[in-house]
Amino acid sequence: MTYIAKPRLHHPTLAKNRVGYTRRDYEGKISTLCAGCGHDSISAAIIQACWELDVEPHRVAKLSGIGCSSKTPDYFLGNSHGFNTVHGRMPSVLTGAYLANRELIYLGVSGDGDSASIGLGQFAHVMRRGVNMTYLVENNGVYGLTKGQFSATADKGSKSKKGQVNADAPIDLVSLALVMGATFVARGFSGDKAQLVPLLRAAIAHQGAAVIDILSPCIAFNNHAGSTKSYDYVRAHNEAVNRLDFLTPRDEITAEYGEGQLIEVRQHDGSIVRLRKLHADYDPTDRIRAMAYVQEHARLGELVTGLLYVDPEACDLHAQMNTVEAPLNRLGAAELCPGSAALEKINAALR
Repeated sequence: MTYIAKPRLHHPTLAKNRVGYTRRDYEGKISTLCAGCGHDSISAAIIQACWELDVEPHRVAKLSGIGCSSKTPDYFLGNSHGFNTVHGRMPSVLTGAYLANRELIYLGVSGDGDSASIGLGQFAHVMRRGVNMTYLVENNGVYGLTKGQFSATADKGSKSKKGQVNADAPIDLVSLALVMGATFVARGFSGDKAQLVPLLRAAIAHQGAAVIDILSPCIAFNNHAGSTKSYDYVRAHNEAVNRLDFLTPRDEITAEYGEGQLIEVRQHDGSIVRLRKLHADYDPTDRIRAMAYVQEHARLGELVTGLLYVDPEACDLHAQMNTVEAPLNRLGAAELCPGSAALEKINAALR
């Protein structure tokens, strides 16, 4: 097997972000996925989002399970922490890491097989517990590593590459995330980087359980006529609920304009953002409406993308458990074992 490494030297004129890194500093190894795989586009979007957010690579922990999607953390953020878990168990391992060290930024990378089948219970519980993480589902509707069987997210009536028709109802991870209490829920498309990068930036900055279901066509086994996860189908049936961008919090910039009106707003870096109000009736802070909206458009054969729901007052698992501010892995014996007097006080309160 021939191993090809990326050059370590970077051109001195490459642009750097606020923490002194070039975009190349956020890359990983050369991908071994099929050329044109949607998962590689997602990796590129993650690289772009982290560079734009001025994230220091060593502050990121990326965890994954098993599958084509779970290979991708090797292809971005090569200087970050990484752990590849067993099939479907990424959420519980990530939860343990997060409880031990709350100072890291956690990215959980999974797929439709890893999350919607063997890991379905883990997915549900990590959403309801509010673990501060960005959970990315690279969703292609097939088991790519085992030659294209339908996964649990494959739509009923869709056809496989061999012409078989799926007779089972699909599991919609977006709807499940909304039901289970996720405080940031979005859907993206690997072929729409302009939409996906702002979604990633917002999810990473969110304090709580953030999930993005990313439609990512498998060019080897699920990119043909009859598939509802192909590039052509997704592009033809993509219903975006909003046009959005994400700005790192700085001094407030305000603007007032009416529905349908176009305005230009100058940003902190001097750039101009052109804003037009669309979908005036859609409220991404209404969880119940988000559930209904997803189902209404699914019935029409439309794939709703964009920011579907966000809780502006979300809190994470550490806040719910009232843990100390210091990372638990840095506490010593004195903090972890306060002594027999403290234990007696607790026991007395329970009598």
